[in-house]
Amino acid sequence: MAESLRQAGFTGVDLTVRAGGHVAPERAAEQLPKVFAAIREASLEVPMITTGLTSAAHQTARPILSAAGKLSIPFFKPGYYRYKFDDVRAELRMAGAELRGLVELGKQFGVRLGYHNHSSYLGAHVWDVATVIDQLDPKWSGYYFDIRHATVEGGEGGWKIATHLVAPRLLMIAVKDFYWEKTSTGWMVKDCPLGEGMVNWKTYFEILAKSNFQGPISFHFEYEVGGHTAPAKDDNMLVAAKRDLDFLKARLKEAYGAPA
Repeated sequence: MAESLRQAGFTGVDLTVRAGGHVAPERAAEQLPKVFAAIREASLEVPMITTGLTSAAHQTARPILSAAGKLSIPFFKPGYYRYKFDDVRAELRMAGAELRGLVELGKQFGVRLGYHNHSSYLGAHVWDVATVIDQLDPKWSGYYFDIRHATVEGGEGGWKIATHLVAPRLLMIAVKDFYWEKTSTGWMVKDCPLGEGMVNWKTYFEILAKSNFQGPISFHFEYEVGGHTAPAKDDNMLVAAKRDLDFLKARLKEAYGAPA
């Protein structure tokens, strides 16, 4: 995996340390150093890990963040919180308390928390979770911003407001694209290659450049690439990844005025 990514032009890996990911959460202390070493042998960086952690009290929280800290991995993404819509203010306060615990645990091991905005979850519009993030230590917490989800939730101007809102505390970003497709059961979100959907990449990166964002950029490949066999699908995925990377580099060059 690592060598294929390097050949495609990528410089690092966003390691998933969660169920079904690169590293099993319950075996992080053992597996994370081994996977990290394999990636570094391919001359790639590991700037962040993606976890499912929603509480510092979870039995895997300390081993995961401890292992990440020992490897000098600077950032981690926590898991998600769902609104039950019984009392959203109380639910937001409860999530805030859990996030505060994760930030404090991350601080112990030198790993910064970046909260990921995901449509339909707490923080989807950013405004709600901003009231929580504003109260957390800015040295050890901030945002992991996803323009695709922000555009799903606010396609006209909401995404732009959200981008400006997170900019001062932005740690890392996720890049992916989508469009709305009308089906027999209603409108559905359809993932697609970068530049073929509804995300306004030009304006988005202009905002990031103005705020001098320099953090990790994580690619999420969630659209179908086809392939009749597993090897063929893997090959098609690498071609798609290279295409998306070239698109991203071009947009970054336009916004930042220098080669990406």
